[in-house]
Amino acid sequence: MRKLVRILAYVTIVLMVVIVALLSYVKFALPSAEPAPDLVIEPTPARLERGKYLATSVTVCIDCHSKRDWNQFSGPLVVGTIGQGGERFDQSMGLPGVFISRNITPHGIGRYSDGELFRAITTGVTKEGRAMFPLMPFAYYGRMDPEDIYSIIAYLRTLEPIANEVPPSVPDFPMNFIINTLPQKAAPTKKPEPSELLAYGAYMTNAAGCAECHTQANKGFIIPELIYGGGREFPFASGGIVRSSNITPDRETGIGNWTEEQFVSRFKAYADTSYRSPEIHADEFNSFMPWTMYAQMSTEDLAAIYQYLMTMKPIQNKVEK
Repeated sequence: MRKLVRILAYVTIVLMVVIVALLSYVKFALPSAEPAPDLVIEPTPARLERGKYLATSVTVCIDCHSKRDWNQFSGPLVVGTIGQGGERFDQSMGLPGVFISRNITPHGIGRYSDGELFRAITTGVTKEGRAMFPLMPFAYYGRMDPEDIYSIIAYLRTLEPIANEVPPSVPDFPMNFIINTLPQKAAPTKKPEPSELLAYGAYMTNAAGCAECHTQANKGFIIPELIYGGGREFPFASGGIVRSSNITPDRETGIGNWTEEQFVSRFKAYADTSYRSPEIHADEFNSFMPWTMYAQMSTEDLAAIYQYLMTMKPIQNKVEK
């Protein structure tokens, strides 16, 4: 009996040593990132134009990294806060911790080289080698054409510097260990020509991160088999909850009965220069969808996204918004 107890004690000690060693490795040795590429991005007029288009209308970097006015429909951007960061995403949104968007004006990213910024955007590893939670959709950006990422970086360098010091993000246990395993090597692709309609639509859908909001998630990670099926919950500070729409081609609960023209028009309704987001009271419906930003996407790009979505597996999921 004593021998059995000793054996169990030894086994327990060995297991504890292995667990501590494993946790120490994950915590202190990861992420195992490749060196940042040696890049000097020339801010050509074409890159600045493309970067502004992507950052404000497609990848909408400016969405999460600016302050939005939730007293108005769709939370339009607050003038004077563009890129300043400081927006909080926490447990109330089903996330495993408190994550704060960074300051991406030159005041915040000025210490980054172009290569370090490229690595952060496409792999989720900061200048200091820290892992980022994929609320920052680096997995999507890592699949984009590097030239598009160069354009975004060039544009961000032109933002008005805002001295806004942002507190660090704090993941909960065990995410504070798991997070170091999440960065991944970029898998860049060349942007297809618009004439390659479905390939181009797939590229733009990935760049816009449609799956991230229109797919139900568990602890901040989307559930792949429910992709585009909608129903992800977004709580408002007022206490209400809005759920994302089903954008699969299901005819009963998705957009299967929508025409391309209807899809594009749904966005372009917010592109009119005379449009002003109406005021919203606490008990009225609001939307997390940055309509006024996506509305600036070109008709060609919106149409390509529609055509790609129509090739997805239909998911029957009636969403009560």
